[in-house]
Amino acid sequence: MLVAMALATGLTGCNSAMQAYKKGVHHYDAGEYNLALTQFQKAATGTIDPARLNYYMAESYRLSNRFAEAAPFYQKALAANTTEPEAHFNYAYALKSEGNYAGALEQLQQYVANAPKTAPKATLDKARREVETLRAIDMIAKTKSLITIKNMGGLNSPGAEFAPVVRGEELVFTASRKDQVYKNNGLPMLGLYKTKLPQNPDETGSAAPTGPPELFSTNVFEGDVNEGTPAFSKDGKTMILARGNNGKRKGGLDVDLYISRLGEGNAWSQPLRLPISDSTAWDGSPAFSADGKTLYFASNRAGGAGGIDIYRTSIDASGRFSRPVNMGRDINTPGDEMFPYVAPNAKLYFASDGHPGLGKLDIFVATRSGGVTRVENMGQPINSPADDFGLIYTGDARGFMSSNRGGGKGDDDIYFFQEGLTPSTPTIAQNPPASSAPKTVRYFIAGTVSANETPVAPLDSARVRILDDATGQPVAEVTTGQPGTFGKYPLTEGKDYTILAERKGYLTRREPFTMQGKSIPEVFLTKPQTDTTFNVAILMDKSVLNKTFVLENIYYDLDKYNIRSDASPELDKIVVILKDNPTLKLELSSHTDVRAPDAYNMKLSQNRAKAAVDYIVSQGISADRLVAKGYGETRLVVKNAKTEEEHQRNRRTEIKILEL
Repeated sequence: MLVAMALATGLTGCNSAMQAYKKGVHHYDAGEYNLALTQFQKAATGTIDPARLNYYMAESYRLSNRFAEAAPFYQKALAANTTEPEAHFNYAYALKSEGNYAGALEQLQQYVANAPKTAPKATLDKARREVETLRAIDMIAKTKSLITIKNMGGLNSPGAEFAPVVRGEELVFTASRKDQVYKNNGLPMLGLYKTKLPQNPDETGSAAPTGPPELFSTNVFEGDVNEGTPAFSKDGKTMILARGNNGKRKGGLDVDLYISRLGEGNAWSQPLRLPISDSTAWDGSPAFSADGKTLYFASNRAGGAGGIDIYRTSIDASGRFSRPVNMGRDINTPGDEMFPYVAPNAKLYFASDGHPGLGKLDIFVATRSGGVTRVENMGQPINSPADDFGLIYTGDARGFMSSNRGGGKGDDDIYFFQEGLTPSTPTIAQNPPASSAPKTVRYFIAGTVSANETPVAPLDSARVRILDDATGQPVAEVTTGQPGTFGKYPLTEGKDYTILAERKGYLTRREPFTMQGKSIPEVFLTKPQTDTTFNVAILMDKSVLNKTFVLENIYYDLDKYNIRSDASPELDKIVVILKDNPTLKLELSSHTDVRAPDAYNMKLSQNRAKAAVDYIVSQGISADRLVAKGYGETRLVVKNAKTEEEHQRNRRTEIKILEL
């Protein structure tokens, strides 16, 4: 009897743990990471697979921006032989947030060495950059400034306070103080608050606000969403803010930019969503330029460098916003760039985890001169192993910033900083004066031209031109020799180039090459002059009648034939091929999966092929050079497709050479 009771009790415990685990996964999939953690902690008392359970817990902490708490669970998941491909990658950033640089380097090296072929390119690029950063971390840590930092103790709370911005005599900031709790991280929802700026903080040495914080505006306040990171126009009468995360979208990343205007009675209008926001992306941390004619913001919309990028949009005299433009690879990296701020001296300050830094997010300053953008880490004590972001200047040598570094009041805190020393301030070491000329880098390009076949065969007698995109003029012209090689030729930082390869019997090939984002940070340089060469591989396709090429990323949604946004860049490549090869005539064929009647699929595929042809014609290509052909489900790539991915491979578009 006792044995039976013990067995029953054990089974009840197992079932309870499994139920908690399933509830945790449900919350996790919904982006409710704090609720997920509560259930995973209950499941930990059972016999759930420790590799899966600990990885879920680590990811729940990471995705709610609690990297330090995530570290021990990544360690446990790896000890239990988790097969998650990004475990080492994410564990490395958790270790870095604790200042464990050696451990982070070891984890990233393991990730890079063992990354699967399916690993996202942006993630791999970010990992490789971070390996170089961690190898040079001692050099980065030597960058120190004569700056004192003071926690705004009377302003901060155990919750989050960040993104300070000045409007008149007020300091407006974002804080987690609403009644409703955000299921992502367990903190109250974010709202906008204000306090009076301190008087003469540079003279008194005090950064304490003169009054208690209060709600910024009842018209802007909405209790069940996150609101924050405001930006004000030069006259203080227009505000752009981020609003979202109401829990209606999986992952809680439904954040958009809104606009509110100051009206009669000194009241702010109800915020309206800006049309420049991307409904499928996270858009936030807006900032106006000093003249108010440009709005900067951060977004993870498609087409960026990876992660969250900084964009800019111009504002005309009538208040209309232009199409947002990515700030380019000198600013944006495969990591995250956010919280832009343009100082009165036109320098761009922003936070990044992709540029060489000490922590998860470091604050950087970007300057542009002679067409070249330089990005510098602001060094200690502005930066730390934690998140440091949201810097603004309120005077020539003082301002505010945000950080979740140790020793604060809670989650994110607002800090006051003052450049230079006051009598009561301990001395902080400076960088030693430069004793030699600045280190320089010379950049070159070289490469190979080969036939796109297996095995790859080098092509001699190919004419290669390297064109400067700004002028259209060639910076180099060469004919490849027996090994199919060309180069090396000098390049200029920040410029864009096109490599054009031509050879009889092959389709002309055009490859873009940019120097944006390829400059080597000075902290990595060890010699007065460094030469670095970029090697590119140009693959040329034979111009053979009836040869068929499968177009990558030209896919369609189920029962749809419209051109998706991820397809247009691939079709643009076809436009380029047709322009470079003016005698070429192509068939564009479209194919469906089997999940519909034959006749329906045949009609659907014809519509899809026609949509692709219509897009190409709209880009200036003559319609008589293209034939649209639908094959329905008659030419399946995956015969017995079961998964959505396999069905999508069948919903493809191909091109075939009809005439040369």
